[in-house]
Amino acid sequence: MKIRNIFSILAIASFAFGVSQAPSQNADDVLTSYILQGENTAAVAEAVRSVDGEITHQFTIINAVAATLNSEQRDELLVNPAVLAINRDADVTTAGGTAGGSPNVYANFPALVGADQVHDDGITGRSVTVAILDSGMAAIAELQKDTDGRGRMQVRYNAIKDQEGRHNDNYGHGTHVASIIWNTDYADDGSMRRNSIAPDVRAISIKAFNGQGNGTYANVIRGLDWVLANHEQYNIKVLNLSFSAPAVSHYWDDPINQAVMRLWQEGIVIVASAGNTGPDAMTIGVPGNNPYVITVGAMSDNYTPADGSDDILASFSSAGPTVEGFVKPEVVAPGGHMTARSRVTSTLATQHPEFHDYDSYFTMSGTSQAAAVISGIAALVLDANPGMSNDDVKCRIIASAKPAVDGNGNLAYSVFQQGAGRVDAVEAVYGTASGCANRGLDVAADLAGDIHYGGRANIDENGNYYIMGLEGYLWTDGYLWTDGYLWTDGYLWTDGYLWTDGYLWTDGSIGANGYLWTDGYLWTDGYLWTDGYLWTDGYLWTDSLTETASVNHWVEQE
Repeated sequence: MKIRNIFSILAIASFAFGVSQAPSQNADDVLTSYILQGENTAAVAEAVRSVDGEITHQFTIINAVAATLNSEQRDELLVNPAVLAINRDADVTTAGGTAGGSPNVYANFPALVGADQVHDDGITGRSVTVAILDSGMAAIAELQKDTDGRGRMQVRYNAIKDQEGRHNDNYGHGTHVASIIWNTDYADDGSMRRNSIAPDVRAISIKAFNGQGNGTYANVIRGLDWVLANHEQYNIKVLNLSFSAPAVSHYWDDPINQAVMRLWQEGIVIVASAGNTGPDAMTIGVPGNNPYVITVGAMSDNYTPADGSDDILASFSSAGPTVEGFVKPEVVAPGGHMTARSRVTSTLATQHPEFHDYDSYFTMSGTSQAAAVISGIAALVLDANPGMSNDDVKCRIIASAKPAVDGNGNLAYSVFQQGAGRVDAVEAVYGTASGCANRGLDVAADLAGDIHYGGRANIDENGNYYIMGLEGYLWTDGYLWTDGYLWTDGYLWTDGYLWTDGYLWTDGSIGANGYLWTDGYLWTDGYLWTDGYLWTDGYLWTDSLTETASVNHWVEQE
């Protein structure tokens, strides 16, 4: 494995964060938190102890520890052969999503994606455990019990305190996300529809962010490490990650992505939000830029749920491609003015009281909420198809999606904005697609550093993003943020979703002429693209370590 001693801020994402200024490295006596990686956790821990560093966390998921060190201790570990990478930890803050719109107890999103029809067939996620890593979950009866009144909560884990047991959600974001997935309350229109996607799943809440939405890189990794250690005991099949941070390295070098890839290797379906930094190209955050996971963008019903002709892609929804050329997001889901449970006393509700009904429901928007919809659909797919692999769940969800097209059948939005389109829960559950996602990708070899992958996206001489080998998928300005297009059923992607394939890098480093595709495609200047996405010298972050991390930050309601 190549040694990369990196002083990095590795911004952890939550729902929209800013990173606080790190203390100066010039003073030898200043203690700073670092993430140190090696071949195994024990060896790294022993190295830290050898310089009298204080270990605060241990992460078997990425063979790492978190430790507080002064500059002298850090410098000693730089030359210790047991330490392969040193990344600087950072404080982060969350902002959740967007609040807005009139509170409406009837949540229409299950009907928008057809989940209500699946419920009518008795498929409600009962055999599946879904975990969310977020700001916790409030003790609300309709979230703690399934439709039969039986307790659904398998366990709660507080990654901040490193302990299992009851925890609160003073911030409110995690409760809102959980409600979209598994709320058992009824709509108030007399329809007896449930206000969630998978109302009977078994559930696990992992708290990694405090009452102000603040967290640390170390605590998020600790939460992912807990999932790795406990997924078999609790039968965790789906993990919702409604957070995102700017990508400051290739996907394979980011420790968040390393941990996420390890969980994918275990067979867990991982759903990540695209981020709320759109509409520009190449704005997908971490871990949404991970090629293995299902990355979700947001669309809105434009406040007319009964009229699909004016549905729109949310302008805040982050867009691809990724720096490595992958199409992201894979799909979009309802994420505009989402009404779901959240305490009126939560931080978000007190900051935006006009969007709470002062009883039970709060209205927010964001790709966080859209990711929750897809996590619920993934649970429905697994409930109806037990034993399906996570790659095939991803395939089924992508294959079910229908893109937004204009009156002439042309894409209303670029493939890099809407992916395959809006997901249809009925088609995802009852469809027959398989083998169409993550083809050509070997997560074990990727994690080992033996090979890494790129997608089929590229840029032409005019600055248009396109998919190599397929025609007609240009990023253009002609259909951006118009009044809305019908999400039709008749539009088919060319050649069986070939853009979901991965291509093998011939080596793991930047050569003189860039990265060479094994099939002959050559990107010059090492993936410079148009704005300069070249990370040199071992992917160093800026010297001042002031990079910000933002995930699903606060945006205007749509």
